[in-house]
Parts: sequence; structure tokens; C-alpha cells
Amino acid sequence: MKEELSILIQAQYPLIYLVTPEEERAEQAIATIAQMQPERKVFVWTVTRGTVEYGQPRGSTQHSTVSPQMAIQSAIGERENAIFIFKDLHPFLENTEVLRWLRDAIASFKNTHKTIILMSPVHQVPLELEKEMVVLDYPLPDLAELREVLDQQLSLSGRPLTTQAREKLLKAALGLTKDEVEKVYRKAKVTAGQLTEAEVDIVLSDKKQLIRRNGILEYIECDQTIDSVGGLEELKHWLTQRSEAFTERAREYGLPQPKGMLILGVPGCGKSLIAKTTSRLWGLPLLRLDMGRVYDGSMVGRSEANLRSALKTAESISPAILFIDEMDKAFAGGAGSADSDGGTSSRIFGSFLTWMQEKTSPVFVMATANRVERLPGEFLRKGRFDEIFFVDLPNQQERQQIFEIHLSQRRRDVSRFNLAELANVCDGFSGAEIEQVVIAAMYEAFAQNREFTQLDIIAASRSTLPLSKTMTEQVMALRDWARQRARPAAASVAEYQRLEF
Repeated sequence: MKEELSILIQAQYPLIYLVTPEEERAEQAIATIAQMQPERKVFVWTVTRGTVEYGQPRGSTQHSTVSPQMAIQSAIGERENAIFIFKDLHPFLENTEVLRWLRDAIASFKNTHKTIILMSPVHQVPLELEKEMVVLDYPLPDLAELREVLDQQLSLSGRPLTTQAREKLLKAALGLTKDEVEKVYRKAKVTAGQLTEAEVDIVLSDKKQLIRRNGILEYIECDQTIDSVGGLEELKHWLTQRSEAFTERAREYGLPQPKGMLILGVPGCGKSLIAKTTSRLWGLPLLRLDMGRVYDGSMVGRSEANLRSALKTAESISPAILFIDEMDKAFAGGAGSADSDGGTSSRIFGSFLTWMQEKTSPVFVMATANRVERLPGEFLRKGRFDEIFFVDLPNQQERQQIFEIHLSQRRRDVSRFNLAELANVCDGFSGAEIEQVVIAAMYEAFAQNREFTQLDIIAASRSTLPLSKTMTEQVMALRDWARQRARPAAASVAEYQRLEF
């Protein structure tokens, strides 16, 4: 991106929109570019200081150019080669006079070595300027830049770190701005007295808070392993095979980075749990994309900006897993929403598809869905996901495993329960329904001040009407669709093809 910015400036592009929250870091990069031939001066405008030459003391002001109109007029009148950085000009772009002055500046800058760079953390371009400017997203610091920050902090403490400890601290800081990294490293050093490998958790803790701050992505932690999921042996085997897919060893072997997977199935059968436990299996951060928060009707284009921001954050801390739960609700009708929401859903849908197709960063998209008929066909074509798995209701053996998992989590002694009998009684139950049966039995026994038993679980199961009975038609339709279009998550294909209860 820095190379592209340099090329645009040298190619005499008159207007560039640079989207970044890191003003100081971006200014330094622009100042470095300005030293290239032909050498240019750099001026910085803010509404509080006016137009001031870069490098002047922070208290310097130029009152005659505080207004954007006068600042742009001053830039037009500048005779020397120069780069003009306008910070946070986007609120003034609604003013027709400011727009006119910008367009006049564009016309006067042709065939000159003068460029205006609009720098803002918000991507907001008026229609009048869409054809006149180039929009660039300034990237967050890479490992090389983060290494400089870490070296600086370590030089202050005077204590060296092992190569392994350095790499852990650097990877933990990926996705943060330079200023945020400096503050997090200082906090870790103050908390422990020195910066060591043990302070990785402190860095990650602050990183999680920063990710949650935007309200669209959620950093999910899971203390359960993949063994906490009963059954689904084929799916677990597929995931285990790819547990090192994002390592350098995999790249050297010639393996491509996995794109993602879609898990379809009956509600309550462990789709979300498998996504969460995969994060721990692969050792990657899990970010949940809340599509409900992406949509924002307060401003035209805001929803698309929200999605871009979320995807950019996910890419910046990659390798990572991007989890989209119940995708059928998030993108239902996305391909034809012009009448209902002015086409916002359609644009969001198109942007997400384009990103999935063109992304090169190691972000693994893990999506779940219950109602396949609501998903746009574009999501289901080959190549969009590495694999589409279907999670059916658990069979006899899987129900026994699920009972064993939930009973062992609540009681150490599982031998006093007849798991085979419990599995028979709960034929047609999902994993979530089996868990609720165990909880209901425990409440019944707790109210009577005694230990719960086999009979309590059987009684609770008989008072429960499973989803497979209340929504038989939908379950059967999903099974019919998945038989030829998805890979079974269970170990036995024959068991997967069992269609009768």
C-alpha cells in the first residue's frame, strides 16, 4: 500500500483519500515519500491549527487558513511542489462551497507535482468526487513494524527475550495500531515489572477489548476441547487434518490455505460448538461476525463501511477464524433486497461474496445454517467453501457419547448410569435437547434434596417433545437436500442416510 501511495503521488494524482486512524504513522510515511524526486514540501491542515508545514512545533497555527475553503485556496496558490494533508475534512464535504474548491484544486493541479491527501478514519466520499479521487486503506502495522516497537520497549527494560517469546508477543499484537501496541506493551511491563513471554495474556486481553470496541466483531473464548463434541467423527477428522494448515510448514509443502467451511444441520446438534472448539484445536483466535450489527440505517453507506471495517480487522490479526452463526438469517434474501431496504442487503451480500472470492489473507470463514433454502445459491457453489458438512440428529452411539460428556461434566461417577438405555429413550433428540434433559433431571432432584438418578433423566425425557417431532417436515426436507449436496459429519454414511425416526 505504501508503494501504491508513492506511485500515485509521483504519477501526479491530484486527490487521494487515505482511510486510517493512525495519523502520525501515516504522516511519517507521506513525509518519507515527499523526499523522493522531485522533492516536495508537506503541509498539514486541521480545523484547529489551519495549514502548517510538516515538522513544525505542535503549537504552531495559521489562523488565516483555519476554514477549509481558505486552506484549499492557499494550496491552489502554492507555487512549489507540495503534498497537502487535510485531516478530518469529511464533515465539511457536505458543504457545496468546499466541494467546489476541491474540484477547482483538482483542475489546477493537473500536470503539476501537487497532491491533496484527505486523511480520515471514516470512509465517506461524496458523489461529486467519486470519479476524481483514489481511496486507499492504510494498513495496520506488520510484523516488521511491530518488531521495532518491541525492540524499543525491550531496550528500555534492558532485558532480552528468547526468539520464541518475541514471536509470541509479536503475534499477540497483530491487528493493533502502533500506538495501541506501545500502550499494551507498557501495561504488560508495568503489571509484571518486565516484558516477558508470560505477559502474552495481558496483551491478548487488551486486544480482545479493542476488538470488541467496534461492536461488530466479538472475540470468543472457549475452554472446551473438540472432545466435548459427541459424535461427528468425519467432521472432527477433517478439522484435525487441517490443524496445522496455516503454518509455514504447510506453505513449504505446497498446500493452499483453507478458505472456509459451511456446516448445515438440525438446530441444536453442535454446529456452533464445533466452530468454537475448532479455535482451540487450531490455536487461532475466533472472531464472531454479528451481521445484525453490520446493518446501520442511520447513514447511507454506513452498513457497507461496517462490513469493510470488520473484515479488515479480521484480516489484520490473521491467521484467524471468522465465525458467522446462522448465516441463513444473516443473508436471507440478500440477492434481491432492493424493494425492502433500498438494496443495502444486496450490496452487503455482494461485498461479502467478493471478499470471500478474492481474499488472500489466512482468514478461515466458518459458517453455520439451519434453513438451507434461505441461503442464496451463490454461497453454495463449489469453490466458495472448502467443504459443506451436514450435521444430522445424533445416532445411538453418538447419543451415548453426548450423555457421557454432559454427565461427566456434572458428576465424576458416570458408571451408575446406563448410557445405552438413556440413548434409546432419547431417540430423535438433538445434543442440546439431551443436555436440557440432564439439567431438568438435576433440578427435579435438587428440589427434593437428593442426588439425581437414571429414572429422573428418563422422566425428564418423556416430558420433552423434541424438535424432530415438532418440525418433522423441515428436518426431512433438510435431509433430502443434504443427501446429494453435502458431506455427512457423522462417521457412518449408512447412518447418515437413515431417514426414518
